[in-house]
Amino acid sequence: MKIALVSPYDWAIPGGVNNHVTHLARQFIRAGHAVRIVAPSSRPWSHNREYLTVIGETTFGLPASGSVANVCLSFNLGPRVKRLLAREGFDLVHLHEPFMPLLPFQFIRHGSSATVATFHATREGGSRLYAYSRFIIKPWWPHIHGRVAVSRTALRMIGRYFPGRYRIIPNGIDYPFFAAEVPPISRFMDDKRNILFLGRQEKRKGLPYLLEAYAHLKREMPNVRLIVVGPDGGMRAACQRYVEHHRLQDVHFTGFVPYEDIPRYYKTADVFCAPNTGQESFGIVLLEAMAAGTPIVASRIEGFNDVLTDGVQGLLVPPRNSEALSGALKTLLSDAAMREGMGLAGARHAQQYSWDRVSAQVLSYYEETMAARCGNSAAP
Repeated sequence: MKIALVSPYDWAIPGGVNNHVTHLARQFIRAGHAVRIVAPSSRPWSHNREYLTVIGETTFGLPASGSVANVCLSFNLGPRVKRLLAREGFDLVHLHEPFMPLLPFQFIRHGSSATVATFHATREGGSRLYAYSRFIIKPWWPHIHGRVAVSRTALRMIGRYFPGRYRIIPNGIDYPFFAAEVPPISRFMDDKRNILFLGRQEKRKGLPYLLEAYAHLKREMPNVRLIVVGPDGGMRAACQRYVEHHRLQDVHFTGFVPYEDIPRYYKTADVFCAPNTGQESFGIVLLEAMAAGTPIVASRIEGFNDVLTDGVQGLLVPPRNSEALSGALKTLLSDAAMREGMGLAGARHAQQYSWDRVSAQVLSYYEETMAARCGNSAAP
């Protein structure tokens, strides 16, 4: 097949959807398909153009699900999309977040190929975008021939505004990469037990609740350490002030670390902690930790519930509850046998989310969608 994978998000800024698209493209190419990624980029000159077409060179940050989505708002995308479609003649176009401004929608307007859309997001209380624009979107809805949600959580949100038939196909992870036997970070390997937080330090990731939990835990278990990995999302200064004000010892902010080093941090951790407060459609970071064999303490939120069973691969606690978080961490850190058992269970569970398995499900759905469309076209 000749496949277009379309992302609305700035290709120069790493993110979950762009990562998803990248891995699908690699798997499809390995399977012998011709693939072109189409996305906007604020730095178009910095990419390998072997299978990337940049449409939209100026992007803007919009608030989305407690984070920022960098998208192209240019109104001259349509002619460029029409020329691309005429030149390439795709068998199938796969749109990710099809109604996120503004690039994917141009493929719905101007495309004639089989079209599949994947819905990734969830938002507490629903989506203003869909609430305000569903009557504009509704006439174009039949132009999408196959619909995918990455989780039950994502399905509940999109189904609230656009009920219909969807296929749940989860996000994937690079299982061999995270499961590899790599050395831990040597400077953290001593008699202390390591708690790992990994993610952008923004409000919905819940780091302040983890710091409160750690302050309680540190008094009861002096031999613990907290390692905070990830870039600043606007919360780091406040979090560091909290650490200084409460004179918390053994808290390490590493900042951004290279992607290739992340498995080493999972291997360093005795427990991985994800204290997120909500608006997570899928627990990719939990699956990465599982693949590395690291037991987990996480918030009991939609998205995380879809990938982690409480008491099997880790422990789930109510969100925004530092006392419960501290108690769960203490339970796991005090029980080596429990940590080992949950780590092994997580490693087994994460295998089903490897990209080779997920991409095979997507390709199968492509074939099913194209066959159904041909059948409908042939019907009298």
